[in-house]
Amino acid sequence: MTEKRSIILENIHSRKSVRRFTGQPVPKESLLVLLKAAMAAPSARNRQPWAFIVVTERNLLDELADGLPHTKMLYKAGAAIVVCGDTTIGLQEGAIDLWYQDAAAASQNILLAAEAMGLGAVWSALYPYAERVGHARKILTLPDYVSLFNIIPIGHPTGEDLPKEKFKPERIHWERW
Repeated sequence: MTEKRSIILENIHSRKSVRRFTGQPVPKESLLVLLKAAMAAPSARNRQPWAFIVVTERNLLDELADGLPHTKMLYKAGAAIVVCGDTTIGLQEGAIDLWYQDAAAASQNILLAAEAMGLGAVWSALYPYAERVGHARKILTLPDYVSLFNIIPIGHPTGEDLPKEKFKPERIHWERW
């Protein structure tokens, strides 16, 4: 195994959902690195229908946390990236909703890049929960053609959150079910 491959696999297996942050801000330069990683994700027909809202203002992070039941870690996060889909960048021939898959790939890249940078992050769903989407849409003042996918709180981890062993050989089927 090459050193590069080893580093990549180590990063994948070290990634964890970080819900405990120190409260320190995340530098804009670091957030730009995460966004560049997000936009390196694959997308259907390379349409790249994603859009991102970066939230760093403490009052907005707190206001989002107030109405999102499973995203209270925003109170201590240094920033958040809200992953959206721009529905004006659609695909034809019945593939209009592939932006969800593209947003998921971009989100995973953010999580892996955060791990590689020594930052913590966690995927917190907005879609398909109408009350979560409504709360975030109101605070972030989104236009109608932008759909919300998730919010990723980002910050400096306290070190309490650890990776979990998730490999389950019983979920693997070779050749046929």
